Amino acid sequence: MIATLRGRLLDRSPEGSAILEVGGVGYEVAMTSRNLTSLSSDGETFIYVHHHIREDSQQLFGFTSVLERVTFRILIATHGVGPSLALAILETHTPHALVDAVATSDVNALTMVSGVGKKTAERLLVELRSRLSLPEIDAPSSATTGGAIREIRAALEQLGYDPSEVVSATSELPVDVDVAEGLRSALSYLGAQRA
Repeated sequence: MIATLRGRLLDRSPEGSAILEVGGVGYEVAMTSRNLTSLSSDGETFIYVHHHIREDSQQLFGFTSVLERVTFRILIATHGVGPSLALAILETHTPHALVDAVATSDVNALTMVSGVGKKTAERLLVELRSRLSLPEIDAPSSATTGGAIREIRAALEQLGYDPSEVVSATSELPVDVDVAEGLRSALSYLGAQRA
């Protein structure tokens, strides 16, 4: 099984994969766009890998942190979640944002994921509640933390921003964010994106 790769980045595809050359061999690795853009084009790059083997195919999924790989493995062990959906969930939510969404039963956060409807989101919330209670994944969240992020997201949606924009603007907010400060930061981010 391939667990990590260290080598030279040859190419990034718009479809969401990187070609990493290691010892003269090019490995195609599926990644989220956030991880793809963070890879260094100069010199050596390192990624954690999940090697997914099926009867008819083998795929590599790459991550820039162990936490993302652990979360991905928990997701694909969940009923009805394959590698593509797991990657789509991580495309939309960081591991900590996902834990926060599950902890606060935020159905809307999961329906922002491409291919996840309300019923699927509700089922995932129930199934992930016990699976994501691992110490290495738990975000230092509290009721107020989850509430603050939810308030900021709701405010942005009321202002007319798309769900994908809302997720992008709030995914990197600190867990102990103040609502007013977080909203200012998110609006500043969105203003820069639209400029």
